[in-house]
Amino acid sequence: MINVVANRYAEALFQIGEEEKLTDKLYQELSEVVGLIETNNDLFSILKSPVISKKEKISLIDSIFTNKIDINIKNFLKILIEQNRISFIPDMAASYKELLNEKNNILEGFAISAIPMNKKEIKELEEKLSQKYNKNVTLENKVDKSILGGVLVRLGNEEIDGTVKNRLDKMKEQLSQVIS
Repeated sequence: MINVVANRYAEALFQIGEEEKLTDKLYQELSEVVGLIETNNDLFSILKSPVISKKEKISLIDSIFTNKIDINIKNFLKILIEQNRISFIPDMAASYKELLNEKNNILEGFAISAIPMNKKEIKELEEKLSQKYNKNVTLENKVDKSILGGVLVRLGNEEIDGTVKNRLDKMKEQLSQVIS
């Protein structure tokens, strides 16, 4: 249910962004608001609290964000408060980013390696994957020493496993079949 709620609200905000040609700006501001809310636990607790009236929460939003964010984001926050959906705002930001990536033909993923990859290696991998998927692939490098060597690429629901650990596991499986 969380994803359905988040997706619907994100789609509504995205449509407003499309109409006003502000999709990138709205995403940036939404991300900043989510960052502020997530790092300030007291603020998030107040906005989610059933004890504090919606009127007080909206007044708080007005005082914090006056002349700091686009009116569409401010109104979006007010609607979330009115509908008791403010707790879903991190998921909404993630859904909005997916919509923005789809619009811009971007596919985001992770390149997991045993040691940090340099920028040139990441760039080369991004270019090869961009050609394969016919999208602009952007990768974030994560380090996981347990893979021993090679690279594990995760793009959405797909995995490309070129790790030493994976090869060793396959060899072990083949040897165990031969021996038994």
